[in-house]
Amino acid sequence: MPAHAVNKINMAELNHNYRGRMIISELEDAVGIQNVRLLDVDKLPHSVDYYWIPRMWVDRGKKPVYPDCVVYPETTEQVSKVMRIASHYRIPVTPWGGGSGSQGGALPVEGGIVVDLKRMNKVLELNTKANTITAQAGIIQQHLEWEINDKGYSTMHLPASIGCATLGGYLAHRGTGVLSTKYGKIEDMIVSMEVVLPNGDIINTLPVPRNAAGPDLNQFFVGAEGTLGIITTATVKVFEHPECRMFNAFLFKNMHDSLEAGRLIMNARLQPTVIRMYDEPETIHQIERVFGTKLEKGSFLVFGFDGEKEIVDYQMKKAVEICEATAIQNLGSKFGEQWWKNKYKFYFPPYCLDLPQAYGTMDTVATYDKIENIYWKMKTTCEQFPGTRFIAHFSHWYDWGCMMYDRFIVDPAFVPEDPDEAIRLYQQIWTECIRVCLDNGGVINEHHGVGLKLGYMMQEQYGPAFQVLSALKKALDPYNIMNPGKMGF
Repeated sequence: MPAHAVNKINMAELNHNYRGRMIISELEDAVGIQNVRLLDVDKLPHSVDYYWIPRMWVDRGKKPVYPDCVVYPETTEQVSKVMRIASHYRIPVTPWGGGSGSQGGALPVEGGIVVDLKRMNKVLELNTKANTITAQAGIIQQHLEWEINDKGYSTMHLPASIGCATLGGYLAHRGTGVLSTKYGKIEDMIVSMEVVLPNGDIINTLPVPRNAAGPDLNQFFVGAEGTLGIITTATVKVFEHPECRMFNAFLFKNMHDSLEAGRLIMNARLQPTVIRMYDEPETIHQIERVFGTKLEKGSFLVFGFDGEKEIVDYQMKKAVEICEATAIQNLGSKFGEQWWKNKYKFYFPPYCLDLPQAYGTMDTVATYDKIENIYWKMKTTCEQFPGTRFIAHFSHWYDWGCMMYDRFIVDPAFVPEDPDEAIRLYQQIWTECIRVCLDNGGVINEHHGVGLKLGYMMQEQYGPAFQVLSALKKALDPYNIMNPGKMGF
């Protein structure tokens, strides 16, 4: 436990005596009696997110760590009241959005209060002159999209979790969507935000994100995973629907050539909406699935452009020229069009990974000169574990490097039945693979966050620089009540 953690109240010990009842009464006064939940049926869903370990734990008949209560505020002022109560009694607080995170970032590992923000789900303003939308942080992203799609706009933040994750959750974990290669990640879309600090104070960041008035406060809270405060309202960019969207795909003889083609497309500043490059195992699977053709080897690249048709035609022409220099086959638009139509399908049953397999997505990111080497070294490290395979596609691209959506999958026959042993194996795979990434120029990950799963790696990644983050945490949260146990704090 961090040295600055100070005498927190254990609400579990208070729930059955008058002092605990009085604290509950204060919370009921803050948000309404009906919006404070104490039953196990309300606590259990807030004890398991999409992190494999708690899901396995419950599947094996074990009880996860419950919060002591769940509160559902409707306004920023109510969140402030809850935080003032928690700060006074030094009660741990865990913000909760959609519970779709894969890193354990929303798990109430020290009990206390879960602040579920989903009643804060209103769109406050669509500003068509500034091209922004302001909404409460608890809104489900798909609901936000529906609010503005019929008005001709989109946030272009379209992640796989769009149907269950919240705007605040994306900001807290530096989320990204499938169109990030052109439109950016959530930290590129943020304009301003309202935040409730651990002491209950309400602050607003500056009304524009580009200025020389000191550090950008937005970026203190984006990616902080609720450890520095609770984001309650955010203003983000919106974009008009493009006139057209076009795709093409090419098959290459190996991953090196397809990776290089993607790099050259980015280097040419053609502004692709999306690039997805598949390693050999994924290529063999996808080509057979879509085209019915069996391959023994190869790697393929699919890319797309959107905007005005005349501009898109030119961008597509130049990208095709780049690929034709080294590709062995032009696969046309079929795969890209099918992928776009079904872009969320593969994250739901029966297509998604699920128990009884053990699996993890490490979403590695590095510069172009390092990413291929990291792929091979992580693959070698991962597949040394019996019954484990490693697959990857490269799905978020920048002018300096790209992100590898790398996954390990452990056959159920090799996953220990004993939950403690299963955790030991699972964490060993993560630890060895992430250390290979760090040792070869990568970072912990690109958009899934740190959470509980990877907090112990933060000091290894940052070294002496981690004291900067620790000092910021201690200054804003001296009692360490905000989402304790996450981000290495």
